[in-house]
Amino acid sequence: MEIQEIIQMTKTLCEAPGTSGREDGAAAAAEALLAPLGPVSRTPLGSVLCTVCPGEPGAPHLMLEAHLDQIGMVVTRLEKGGFLRVANVGGLDCRLLPASPVTVHAREGRYPAVIASTPPHLCDGKEKPLKMEEILVDTGLSDEEAKKAFAPGNPVTMDGAFTMLANDLMLSPAQDDRVGCVAVIAAAKMIKEKAPACKVTVCLSSQEETSGYGAGTAAFALAPDMALLVDVSFGDGFGVKDHECGQMNGGVEIDLAPAVNRGMFQRLCDLAKEKEIPWQTHIMGGRTGTDTDIVAASGRGVRCGLLSIPLRSMHTAVETVSAQDVLSTARLMAEFAREVK
Repeated sequence: MEIQEIIQMTKTLCEAPGTSGREDGAAAAAEALLAPLGPVSRTPLGSVLCTVCPGEPGAPHLMLEAHLDQIGMVVTRLEKGGFLRVANVGGLDCRLLPASPVTVHAREGRYPAVIASTPPHLCDGKEKPLKMEEILVDTGLSDEEAKKAFAPGNPVTMDGAFTMLANDLMLSPAQDDRVGCVAVIAAAKMIKEKAPACKVTVCLSSQEETSGYGAGTAAFALAPDMALLVDVSFGDGFGVKDHECGQMNGGVEIDLAPAVNRGMFQRLCDLAKEKEIPWQTHIMGGRTGTDTDIVAASGRGVRCGLLSIPLRSMHTAVETVSAQDVLSTARLMAEFAREVK
């Protein structure tokens, strides 16, 4: 697996729209990448599944999981002047929204728009960050044109060009958690080259940013014996305390929390060391805030390992991730799968 393939897959997935509950665009892009690896299907809630290896009779079943959805907005009401009232889908940072370019995804296609803002010349310096209910999207259309084009329920996504920075850093909206999906797909490709004894299923889940229902229902249906889950964590940078973040270009982050199986955590650490895969750890005393929390409690319970990819500027249009860290994550997942019997 070359770093350029990681970069290209990330670009492909990040440019496909897919807010929570409306993941169709991202799901279609993921299905195209997974199709050569095995049978692909979707669950009733829109999670994408792929059986990569059928496994030997009686062998354990390993699920590789990352979430496919992204944060965004949804149109709630049409206002005068072609403006749209919106609600957040997931945890948006309202401080950064004014004057930001966005895309409204309507029935007839995509419409460029912008979050309305007050010119600095007309501000008195005492303004507070807008609340979500105060946000308006400026479509540039007249009242009549807007009524024909838009309807409540239309998704709205943040705009931003996929850009490469120095040191293999990728900048783009939606990297939370499309880079996790890339790591899972890359691992599946490595695993496919030399099929392990265990059964391996990929799950790219829906609705993590709003509920975790996509992963929970998929895990219930698949009933894996164990799962490796991938999400993003806070990357080191401006305004982030050292003990609260992972190091960019520092390798895969191996996480430990109450919902994480301690044996899997230790084996992942040992494997990273044995295979000389760059790695770091993150210890949590409570919930992980990822699909791990719901997958671990699915059905009779699932042994879970959690891997994280450090990310800067989380939940913005300029999320930044190291392609090298994504590759390290994929390599570790593949090595783990090869020894499961």
